Amino acid sequence: MNISHTMRIARAPVRQIRLAMLLMCVTAIGVLPDARAQAAPVVKAPAAAGTQPSAAPRAQARPVDSIVAVVNNEVITYLELESRVRLVEGRMKNQGVAVPPRAQFQKQLLDRLIVDRAQLQLAKETGIRVDDTLLDRAVARIAEQNKMSLPEFRAQLERDGTPFARFREEIREEIIMQRLREREVDNKIQVTESEVDNYLAANAGALQESQPEFNLAQILVRIPENASAEQIEQRRKRAEEALQQLKTGAEFAKVAAAFSDSNDALTGGDLGWRRAERLPQLFVDAVAERKPGEVAAVKSANGFHILKLLGKREAGAAKAGANAPAVQQTKARHILIKVNQIVSSSDARRKMAELKERLDNKAATFEELARLYSNDLSASRGGDLGWIYPGDTVPEFERAMNALQPGQVSEPIESPFGFHLIQVMERKTDDVSQERQRLAARQIIRERKQEEAAEDWMRQVRDRAYVEYRTEELNAH
Repeated sequence: MNISHTMRIARAPVRQIRLAMLLMCVTAIGVLPDARAQAAPVVKAPAAAGTQPSAAPRAQARPVDSIVAVVNNEVITYLELESRVRLVEGRMKNQGVAVPPRAQFQKQLLDRLIVDRAQLQLAKETGIRVDDTLLDRAVARIAEQNKMSLPEFRAQLERDGTPFARFREEIREEIIMQRLREREVDNKIQVTESEVDNYLAANAGALQESQPEFNLAQILVRIPENASAEQIEQRRKRAEEALQQLKTGAEFAKVAAAFSDSNDALTGGDLGWRRAERLPQLFVDAVAERKPGEVAAVKSANGFHILKLLGKREAGAAKAGANAPAVQQTKARHILIKVNQIVSSSDARRKMAELKERLDNKAATFEELARLYSNDLSASRGGDLGWIYPGDTVPEFERAMNALQPGQVSEPIESPFGFHLIQVMERKTDDVSQERQRLAARQIIRERKQEEAAEDWMRQVRDRAYVEYRTEELNAH
């Protein structure tokens, strides 16, 4: 991953977006029991001739499992689906979200399992792995976010009926899918200077003045890639059915859980509060004249959107003009060694110690070592990250960088991306300048592109997978 991009956005919740459903509020979350391990049907042996059934209590028979879907060369079983249904039902009830009718709910969750399985297969084929060391650190951070020690967190999971081993595997899968999306989507997003110029010209003063914020919920009925006219019409009718239910008084969250193909479907489609410039212009135009509680329908390249305006407010932006407070900027460079399935944490730390020793002994320059050893795209620039503002980097990086004097090199520093050596090149104190405005505009454009590209990419992953539904098996239960 390009650290020049990653370091500046890593603090944003979107980088942890899907993990958030697993990380927060332990009592509002359960983890899917390992249904795949329970998939074998129970077969009773016939009693011997002339014998009477034993008076001893019989073990309760488990339900016979069956295959409800095939995804490429793997299957999804009924027990696996039912485990996920129970998990999400419990979470939705704890969050006060109405559960949709059973048949719709099963279909929605089955489609979600299919998309996840297709992503995990693609990740496996392309060599993405998460080793136990990285996984242990991630689980420890989750416990810390829940203000618990690891033993306390594990005990809480067990009390809630969540096997700790299965919880770890769920986290592993989420990290794998996040890395896959970063590689396939995030790292391919390009923002040109002309796009920044056009944005600033079209939004003159937008980064200085108070801008409206919208609290939206959405239902997305996705259109498949290269869809035929018949498929588009089928999806349009599905969107109209959802809209009709809303018009007759159905709860938006319940309809979203039943109809929406978006990742936020099972949280009621809630997008949260967002500034206007951080929403697709199509959404802003659709709700700008609406009152809270009203619904609007729009069509995009991804599908049919039904939007509900939950709230609207004016919010002041950080001033980017002459009246803005002075801030300290740091020009820095770094060497990054990522921790992955090939390079362990101890290996990365040891390598960084060797590079630091070479720098201390003046056996090589920082720029030379960055070009040779850094795993970041900034390596081609000798590790140069340019001018960094407060908040642009992850906390571990920023704390280490702020402790350095110009010209000084840090000890090996660990962050979520791996191990770094950091060198501060210069510092200056300046007003939040035009350069900062361009950086903010670039980030806004990137976030818009990422959201749209991620939706499009997930649709392509699903459409390119071989999927066979076994609806007769599902209906038989």
